[in-house]
Amino acid sequence: MTATPAASELVLYQREGPIVQLTLNRPDKLNAFSDELVVALIAALRRFDTDDDALVAVLSGSGRAFSSGADVQQRQLRTREELKALGGPEGHGARGADIFTHATNWKPVIGAIHGYAIGMGLGVALSTDQLVVEEGTRFQVTETPRGLSPVRYGYLLRARGIPSFAWDVTLTGRWFTAEEAHRAGVVEHLVPAGTRMEHAMALARKIAANPPLSVRAAVRARRAEIEEGERKASLLTDPLKLHLTDDFRESARAFTEKRAPKPYTGR
Repeated sequence: MTATPAASELVLYQREGPIVQLTLNRPDKLNAFSDELVVALIAALRRFDTDDDALVAVLSGSGRAFSSGADVQQRQLRTREELKALGGPEGHGARGADIFTHATNWKPVIGAIHGYAIGMGLGVALSTDQLVVEEGTRFQVTETPRGLSPVRYGYLLRARGIPSFAWDVTLTGRWFTAEEAHRAGVVEHLVPAGTRMEHAMALARKIAANPPLSVRAAVRARRAEIEEGERKASLLTDPLKLHLTDDFRESARAFTEKRAPKPYTGR
């Protein structure tokens, strides 16, 4: 039996003066979000939020990519009984929508993104307060082709950039590039490959030089908008119970079996 890594191993925590570096540390799984990784990230953000000497965090991913999204094997291949009991693929206490919306001090988090950020990885990136993204990075709203609700991602993208772009990539579920996202206003800082941490740390120091309470007022206002979108998405789509459909089950199985999905039935 393989031991479950400790939370401190799943998300590395390092503080340099007022700046905290948080690093997703599941490189062998391309930082796929298991229930354990979500819980570890929530705990790391809580530690940052309550650390009096920490003012700004930089969130990045180890290895080849920021995150390949949800851990399909764990979270999307649950039994029907588990999915019904949980109300979706996410484990108890491991909802992606809760990662950034429960804080006490509302400190800013910068996303330092490379490789790709898809599905839940995209959602986490979009929930940060500023995005520093390397050229060539790729994104995808995988919930659309997976048969789950993409509405949350549409709202997150719309809040950052051009609404028409947001709904284009949400409806089609197509891959899109960091360059496209930058032109659409979704990505604030597009930087050369291999320089994300350098640029993110410089931005963090610039933010940390401001009076912290004024910065936190802006963060709290932005997170309130995110939470409103999360709530609206849940109200609109939770009653559809897409996690119990045949199409979702077929798409998840096809992904893990590395084959093309059978024709979808709308059931």
